[in-house]
Amino acid sequence: MSDTFDRLWAGLAPLGRDRTTGGYRRLSWTPVDAELRAWFTSEAQARGMTVEADGNGNLWAWWPEAGPDAVVTGSHLDSVPNGGGYDGPLGVVSALAAVDELKQRGLRPQRPLAVVVFVEEEGARFGVPRLGSRLLTGAITAERVRGLTDADGVTWARAMTEAGLDPERMGADPERLARIGVFVELHIEQGRFLAHHGVPVGVGATVWPHGRWRLDFSGQADHAGTTRIADRNDPMLPFAETVSAVRRAALEHDAVATVGRVWLTPNTSNSIPSRVRAWLDARAPQEATLRAMVHDIDMAARVAAAEHGVSLSSFQESFFPRVDFPRELCHRLAALVGGETPAPLLSTGAGHDAAILASAVPASMLFVRNPTGISHAPEERVDPADCHAGVAALTEVLADLTEAKRH
Repeated sequence: MSDTFDRLWAGLAPLGRDRTTGGYRRLSWTPVDAELRAWFTSEAQARGMTVEADGNGNLWAWWPEAGPDAVVTGSHLDSVPNGGGYDGPLGVVSALAAVDELKQRGLRPQRPLAVVVFVEEEGARFGVPRLGSRLLTGAITAERVRGLTDADGVTWARAMTEAGLDPERMGADPERLARIGVFVELHIEQGRFLAHHGVPVGVGATVWPHGRWRLDFSGQADHAGTTRIADRNDPMLPFAETVSAVRRAALEHDAVATVGRVWLTPNTSNSIPSRVRAWLDARAPQEATLRAMVHDIDMAARVAAAEHGVSLSSFQESFFPRVDFPRELCHRLAALVGGETPAPLLSTGAGHDAAILASAVPASMLFVRNPTGISHAPEERVDPADCHAGVAALTEVLADLTEAKRH
């Protein structure tokens, strides 16, 4: 088991890696993405699995073949810019390693088994996360996605076409969804719960509600050296005050909120900006708390904008409600993973494809210990022994759920 995982990981690890920072840049519909898709297809086919791309570009590898009441596992291969290597790929590599382990035990699924790779989970290129699973379930329309643009103005439709797929085939796929009996996603924990509890694998029970809001501060561009301070309408000032308000609101509501992406116009050192465009990421255990926190932030931003003679427009770009995975399924997985002592159940503030699929099919997650809790950064890591423990846990889960038998 450990040799299989290690070999798979060694083959995937170099793809999209920056040799200087050690981080990854794996953006959807790019040459690196093509390499990742080819790697997955090759490895799945080497295991005798049938690989297909659905109309939305998600990859599905079936064993022994596609069919109803399937057990599906997998994750994603894309990353945030300069992100870590485990967020997403750990679930894909572990799934392939688990297939190998089932075969080595002489077990054959009695229910169809599929490993899926969802596209654009992070939303790093086109700004909206979990597009592959959201398109599949109908949570977002194909029309909206086709028109999304990246930082260079390239539309999703154009990028997908250049990657060799037809964007006109995109959209909800109820027939494919109807095949799925249960979905289980293995993922690195993006926090320290398991590290604090001293266990390598846990079961996801809840995903916090979360969303992204865009704030556009518009002022007046001018010369940095000749414009008196009193005469300025500088959008950077209310933006800076808003960033401080974000932290205060998060502390007051016992939640998390972040401004991690900013665009300046004209973005030159000797000019007062004309516009600051910023994105707020906000998450909380309950939707009411989340909405109250975002309201407080928005009000603080509007007051600051008015004080500095700057206009503000804001709107919600995406929102994901709280997801509680089926308790019976969670406890079943906890017993399978933990043995005599059931694995712990945990909540997460991170969004996942499993949470999107949960609106349509029974779903849950396995989390693998992250010793530092760091994620979305080059320092993200999982100890090799815990990677192997994750494969062992997923193997037990798949064997049980597929009712695998010796052949």
